[in-house]
Amino acid sequence: MVKIYQQGGLNTTALTVPNLYVQIVQPQTVLNGVASNRLGIVGTAAWGPINTPVVIGGMGDYLGAFGPKKALSTDAGLAVNIGVLQGASDFRVVRVTDGTDTAAKLAMTVGSGIMGATAIYTGTGGNGTTFSSVVNSDGTVTITIANAALGISEVYPSLTVSSTGNYSTTLANAINGNSSLVVISAGATTGNWTGTAKLSGGTDGGTPTTAQFVGTDAAGGRTGMYALRNTGCSIGVLAGLTDTSSWTTQQAFGLGEGIYMVACFASGMSVANAVTGLASAGVTGSYSLKVMHGDWLYWNDDTNGLMLVPPSLFAAGKLAALSPEQSSLNKQLFGVVGSQKSGLTSVGQALTYSDAELSALFGVGIDVIANPSPGGSYWSCRLGHNTSSRASVSGDNYTRLTNYIAETLATGMGVYIGEVINDGLFGDVRATLLGFLKTMLDAGLLGLYGGAIPYTVVCDTSNNSQARTALGYLQADVAVRYQGIVEKFIVNLQGGTTVTVTTSSGS
Repeated sequence: MVKIYQQGGLNTTALTVPNLYVQIVQPQTVLNGVASNRLGIVGTAAWGPINTPVVIGGMGDYLGAFGPKKALSTDAGLAVNIGVLQGASDFRVVRVTDGTDTAAKLAMTVGSGIMGATAIYTGTGGNGTTFSSVVNSDGTVTITIANAALGISEVYPSLTVSSTGNYSTTLANAINGNSSLVVISAGATTGNWTGTAKLSGGTDGGTPTTAQFVGTDAAGGRTGMYALRNTGCSIGVLAGLTDTSSWTTQQAFGLGEGIYMVACFASGMSVANAVTGLASAGVTGSYSLKVMHGDWLYWNDDTNGLMLVPPSLFAAGKLAALSPEQSSLNKQLFGVVGSQKSGLTSVGQALTYSDAELSALFGVGIDVIANPSPGGSYWSCRLGHNTSSRASVSGDNYTRLTNYIAETLATGMGVYIGEVINDGLFGDVRATLLGFLKTMLDAGLLGLYGGAIPYTVVCDTSNNSQARTALGYLQADVAVRYQGIVEKFIVNLQGGTTVTVTTSSGS
């Protein structure tokens, strides 16, 4: 009888019965790159779960999960909206509050008692939620709960409540755990209640503190920024937070998590104060943080009208829309209608940055959004750098491509743990790594330079001695050359009546 085994499950040197043995050999391990366009946003909202990352694909998803946008620089919906306009389409949104937010409520007199309905989340988004009760011809009750602003409507038909039964208990059993809008509090209620009422009294609270934005990394539940851990975000922004004391923490989080954090100075910051402020912040030692100058931008919001918003929201949105080998430098930004320095575009821009001002900012690694750009009269990031003082790692592309490769290897290479170390394993590891790098080359994330392949992989006895493999160590050395970014383009022009020009025929 033919027997089928998985590879590694049969000792082929100890077979005694004549037979056909089929071994299922697993296909070669192939690395698929991790997501490189996911933007993590920590901000305030009018509705939704707190300190919980929610998957958002666009404004429709956001409005249903977190309610309408608010005219606040900390509003997560504003950050999503700006990001979508730049081309971003994959978000993880974490709502934070200052703890003073309250849930909308409704109390109804039913028979001899009172039944309460409380919004499932805090915030003004719960206000206006309608609760309707209709007694059907057969004596059953149909409950409709709806919130137009959130685009949610729920119907609970044919609920049976006897004249002596408990109305609120019946509703609580049917609604609690199923509704995405309210929770019913059961009380000593009898009979049926008919009509329509609205929840009210929900508040959003005040502006969260820096500590609440940053959050905690506690085992019992991560909050704030730390709620983005293990969400696969490649870009992160704490919406509207300008406290420079948080930057070292953001930088450390980004470095360990593979997230490029984007921060900004307070509104109206001068160039001189920004330069000294970055030095005081102590963030020039790592490549995981991008800092935008405090020249905030005007944005004409479709809900709240003209607003002054942090430039970090635009930079983060554009980075999330770009492939990881790209830089934000000179990439057109959309939705900007002016800046604090330049004024509103509609009434004519008054000022632009001088080379001296840009040199002062760029010299310490501060980026700025300005108009005109090197490519024309549009708004764009003018530097495309992180805050690292090392020129070799200061580009946006270094941070993003390094994180992309590292996260992909961390996600996919663990399959080799537990395997037997021999020449076959060396070859498998090399094939997996070279296959992934070749895919990057074919996709343009890496490029030929002078015809030379931009990567090497070493995994053999030259870097894996028997003394180390005997202890269970396996090492692969991967070297990858990134593509440079054009920052200074020099065109040498020689003109005049005495210039000799030699051309070939037809040129």
